[in-house]
Amino acid sequence: MELYLAIFLFGLSAGITPGPNNIMLMTSGMNFGIKKSIPHILGVCIGFPVMVILIGLGFSIIFEQFPILHEVIKILGLAYLLFLSWLIASASPDKLEGKKSKPFTFLQAALFQWVNPKAWVIATSSISAYTTLADNIYWQVLVIAGIFFFAAVISSSTWLVFGRGIKQFLQSPKQQRMFNISMALLLVASVFPVIQQLYQQYLA
Repeated sequence: MELYLAIFLFGLSAGITPGPNNIMLMTSGMNFGIKKSIPHILGVCIGFPVMVILIGLGFSIIFEQFPILHEVIKILGLAYLLFLSWLIASASPDKLEGKKSKPFTFLQAALFQWVNPKAWVIATSSISAYTTLADNIYWQVLVIAGIFFFAAVISSSTWLVFGRGIKQFLQSPKQQRMFNISMALLLVASVFPVIQQLYQQYLA
């Protein structure tokens, strides 16, 4: 039980801190509301544990044998996050509330975990920290993924509800536009360490 509690606290503390998932959920809550954002939050809460399971049960071996594959995913993920930041910053509130713009679907949110740098850090660090060769590795990975599901539900719901609550204080289109721009900049800031690492690795 102590180990399970430690994993839960790790997942909750890591999941509730600002990151791409939470920033986008808060933005979705503000622009689309809670009901329309349910597929998005389900994609995060289910997609991340699935990612943990796949990494824990073999994907990590593939990336160890083909490290270039991990680098490609990292670069594509960074580019996609920057593109999402631009979409959030450039979209006007009336466009977001209209039919031209839609919140993330379940599949989009689930697949997004694979290009989310923070998700990679949490998944790989949890597998290495909370598993041991002395016990059944498959059961350990499934337990970690299950605990992360409940932690993700709490942390993701908090950010989504917070985003929805903010809207009552942002009455004018200008205020909502400034909020979107701020969230876009925060999204870029959340992946700045990855940008810095890639710069030092390939351009410095």
